[in-house]
Amino acid sequence: MGEEHDVRPEPPVIPGQGAPATAPDVPPAGGLSERDRDILEFERQWWKHAGAKERAVRDRFGFSATRYFQVLNTLLDRPEALEHDPMLVQRLRRLREARQQARSTVRRAGH
Repeated sequence: MGEEHDVRPEPPVIPGQGAPATAPDVPPAGGLSERDRDILEFERQWWKHAGAKERAVRDRFGFSATRYFQVLNTLLDRPEALEHDPMLVQRLRRLREARQQARSTVRRAGH
């Protein structure tokens, strides 16, 4: 007798999001989720999109800018992200560190 296969339809893609509508933030065993990879891809090329980054984030991911940057910063700290795209992740980490230092300097100067 033949093998039975669990045939399930692919989850629908929501226009403008580029990711399946089901559990996009659940990573496969030991790796990055589809959403995580999509965020890294977006960071690599967001400047190619017309308009403000915040608008592009909302259109593509359905996140507020604040939520997007929370997710991105968490992602940048993951070793899987560094392994996936080392140059991008290192560049974004350097930019984050420079912004943190600039904010710290401004706070100290204000006292």
